Amino acid sequence: MLFRSFITKLKNPKATVNIGLIGKYIELQDAYKSILEAFIHAGAINEVKVVVQDIHSEHISKENVVNKLQGLDGLLVAPGFGHRGIDGKILAVRYARENKLPFFGICLGMQMSVIEFARNVASIDNAHSTEMDPNTSNPVIDLMEEQKSITNKGGTMRLGSYPCNIEKGTLAYKIYGSELISERHRHRWEFNNKYFEQLQAAGLKASGINPANNLVEIVEIPTHPFFIGVQYHPELKSTVENPHPIFVHFIKAAKEFAKAKDKKGMLEGQLI
Repeated sequence: MLFRSFITKLKNPKATVNIGLIGKYIELQDAYKSILEAFIHAGAINEVKVVVQDIHSEHISKENVVNKLQGLDGLLVAPGFGHRGIDGKILAVRYARENKLPFFGICLGMQMSVIEFARNVASIDNAHSTEMDPNTSNPVIDLMEEQKSITNKGGTMRLGSYPCNIEKGTLAYKIYGSELISERHRHRWEFNNKYFEQLQAAGLKASGINPANNLVEIVEIPTHPFFIGVQYHPELKSTVENPHPIFVHFIKAAKEFAKAKDKKGMLEGQLI
């Protein structure tokens, strides 16, 4: 019965949302297979067709960022490794933050949101990740302490499921409806807690914290309609029977953004 309901909603959407998938492996779609499936699950729940626009982060520049992103209803900055395409991801995050566009960052995407906020809101000069710039003077994203002595990196990432405490009254709590969750991880670099107070004071909320090691798992901007970044990989837990709540709420926010945009366009047309 549940599957039949899912198929009915999937085949009969009541609206369409355009989501920008900002990644560096766009030519290898299997790299984002779990994310694309999670969009299908969340789209059906929200009774919308999710049209994903693949946007290569290497092709985003200061000159074209507005042209590439202005027609979107939501923006997801995808996971990845290495320095290639990083500047484009940061530009995309800034566009979403400044234009109140629903934003969702996963793993590296979350880290880029921290870097963008640190640079452009908290005024932290040269804020970066030591993954891309080992000599940065302000490593707001840094290698996990236990990883720093590892030279043979094969099979040494932070893998598996870890708990996360969520603060009440936050967007994350609204999404999960719980103060304790568990999510799957696959990374080495983390939010650098040396900058925790400075970034919080500037308006970047750390709403999810690992209770065992105090690592930041979720960041959000309370003054933004929908802006959330997560260190873990929620796409890995999304199914037809249980669409992941972050994807569901992200697509819902994109649906509301599209509706407001259409209404504004209609009003402007009437004025003309």
